[in-house]
Amino acid sequence: MPQPQPMPQPARLVVALDFQTGAEALDMARALSPLAREHGNIWMKVGLELFVAEGPGMVRGLKAMGFKVFLDLKFLDIPNTVRGAVRSAVKCGADMLNIHAIGGLDMARVAVAARDEAAAETGLAEKPLLFAVTVLTSMQDMDNPILRGRPAAEVALELARVSREAGLDGVVCSAREAASIKAACGQDFLCLTPGIRIPDPAAPADDQRRVMTPEEAVAAGSDFLVVGRPVTRAPAGQGGPVAAAREILRRMAAAARGA
Repeated sequence: MPQPQPMPQPARLVVALDFQTGAEALDMARALSPLAREHGNIWMKVGLELFVAEGPGMVRGLKAMGFKVFLDLKFLDIPNTVRGAVRSAVKCGADMLNIHAIGGLDMARVAVAARDEAAAETGLAEKPLLFAVTVLTSMQDMDNPILRGRPAAEVALELARVSREAGLDGVVCSAREAASIKAACGQDFLCLTPGIRIPDPAAPADDQRRVMTPEEAVAAGSDFLVVGRPVTRAPAGQGGPVAAAREILRRMAAAARGA
C-alpha cells in the first residue's frame, strides 16, 4: 500500500530584526513573544548588521526566549571557508542558515556536508535548514551583472535546480518565483521569500522591488515569509509591531484556507 504523505506545514512568518543593537532586537522579540506563543509559527531573523554588532550571543539570546532563528549571513567563499562558517553557524544555535547559490555546486555540497557534520557533533535531533540565495529581491531584470541580461525568474530557477542537486533544503527567492521553483524542484523543496509587503500608498519606498503581498506569497507556495520594516517599524498609532504581525498572520491563514 502507498505510504501516506505528511501534511504540509503552514507557512511561517520570519521577522527580520534589522537593528543596530542587540538591545533593540531583543526588545522587539519580547514584544512579539506573546503572539509567537499564540501562533507557534513565528521565527526571528538575524542578519549581517545585527550579527556583526552582537555576534553569536544574539542567536543564543533569541533561542533562550523560545524562538527559532534564521541566521541570514549568505556565505560565499572558497569551499573550505564556507565549511567552517557553516559549522560555526550550526554550533551557535541557528535553526536555519544560508549560502549564495552562485558559489556553485561544489561549494553547496560542502556546505551540506558541514551542516550534517556539525549537527551530528552537537547532538541535534533535527538538522538546521540550509538554503541557497538565488536572486536578491532588490534586483530587477537586466540591471545586474549576475543576471547578464536574463530575466530574474529564469536565473532563480536555474540556481534552484543546482541547489536541489546539491542536497539543500530550499532556496531564498522572490515569491514571484516560488511556484515555478516548486514545479521544477518538488513541493518538498522549500521557498523562503523576502519582499513581503502590505499595499500602503503612504508607505515610503524601499530597496525591495520584486515584492508580493502575504496572500500572494502563500498562494504561490512560499513556506517562509520574511517581513522586516512592515512589522518592526509599524506605527504605534496603528497598533505597532504586534498588530502588524497579527494582521500578516491573519492574511497568511486566510490565503492558506483558500488554497
